[in-house]
Amino acid sequence: MGGIGRGLMPESYRLPLLVFIHVVVTCVSLGCVAQLYPEYHIFFRPSDLASTIAVVALFSTVAILFVYAEFSFGYFVGFYLFTMILGYLWLNQFSDFIYNHSLTRLSAAASAIAFLLPALLIRSPLPQFWTLSPRALDRLIDVILVFGAVVVSIGAFYDFQLVSIERIYDYRESLRAPRGLNYLMAMASGALLPFAFACCIELKKKWRALTALLILLAFYPVTVSKISLLTSAWLIVMTVLSRIFELRIAVVVSLLVPVTLGIFLFTLFQFNWIPYSTGIPYFGLVNFRMVAIPSLAMDYYNEFFSKNPLTYYCQIGVLKSVMSCPYNEQLSAIIYKAFGIGGYFNASLFATEGIASIGPVLAPISAFVCGLVVALGNRASANLPPRFVLISGAVLVQLIVNVPFTTVLLTHGAVLLFLLWYIAPFRVERRPAQGQPAASLPASP
Repeated sequence: MGGIGRGLMPESYRLPLLVFIHVVVTCVSLGCVAQLYPEYHIFFRPSDLASTIAVVALFSTVAILFVYAEFSFGYFVGFYLFTMILGYLWLNQFSDFIYNHSLTRLSAAASAIAFLLPALLIRSPLPQFWTLSPRALDRLIDVILVFGAVVVSIGAFYDFQLVSIERIYDYRESLRAPRGLNYLMAMASGALLPFAFACCIELKKKWRALTALLILLAFYPVTVSKISLLTSAWLIVMTVLSRIFELRIAVVVSLLVPVTLGIFLFTLFQFNWIPYSTGIPYFGLVNFRMVAIPSLAMDYYNEFFSKNPLTYYCQIGVLKSVMSCPYNEQLSAIIYKAFGIGGYFNASLFATEGIASIGPVLAPISAFVCGLVVALGNRASANLPPRFVLISGAVLVQLIVNVPFTTVLLTHGAVLLFLLWYIAPFRVERRPAQGQPAASLPASP
């Protein structure tokens, strides 16, 4: 692992250079997005470019944390959320919404730092009192695979729509599955099946790994969700990257390469070298919906909640039943109706647990608490092979970027995955000669 690129440049320069390129590419991508999607209030004005570059450059000094921190689950999550805040600071400079842009810029930067400090720096292992035996792990994998297959089969009785990704919002409102079943499907696809897949990769159980991927893919026509459609491919990509690159570089490359490809296709389209149907659907999916939208959500949430009551966490189901709430619908639906944008606007912890709940002034406190929770995941997985953590946590990273943090913890099974990490029998040993971590795998029964 990590053999690619050795000898091309000193190893100490490789990661900082990639992070710098990633910052530049992210900003270029947002400039391209502004040309295609101005109806989403995404703009670009050359007159504001100098001040925008100054803001982005100042915030980018935070990236030094990724150069010196070791890989962990928090590193993976943190880099994606760093990119989101970077994107918001860019969009904030060109936003035509009427709210306090200076305050929200400071709040966003402070929230990023407040999250990253515990998420990157707290990695000490939890004291472990019990672990699964190798035989119990093998049985657990089978149970998860059967559970996933049963849950998605039941879901198919309620909803089954083979639709293109461009039409998913036409069918989203017609889904009929009970809430309890939706919770089970979310846990299976967000935490359990990725964990089983990662176990199979470590144990070299190829057929069961393939079974996990096929079950995950089967969730798409049942849930009509972009994440469900892309989960299997995402796990394969992260598995391949983890074998080619050092894991921190794999994290950067997992964002940098898709966004760069989108810019390349956009450029070919702009010069009329390829048709719209060849390049723009990919650009729209990756550069716009996967990268720009999470950042743009913060712009919308700042605009809406600068003029409307804060939630004070009443959007959380448990709290909503015991406290008054100014909103009866989910925040994603409220934002959708307020701005008339295409599709419901789910958003990350910075927008929901921060901006919507307690406002931009106190938002860094919320981000710090969320960082502490992610640090708990670091501690639960501290003794596991880093590649196993990367693969098994890859889907949760995408969810944390796009979904409220409390929803990821409870509905999508992040807490359950942390528990599975804690009891997993994989261990890391140190090779005395090289000092590099090596996985100590349980024997197959």
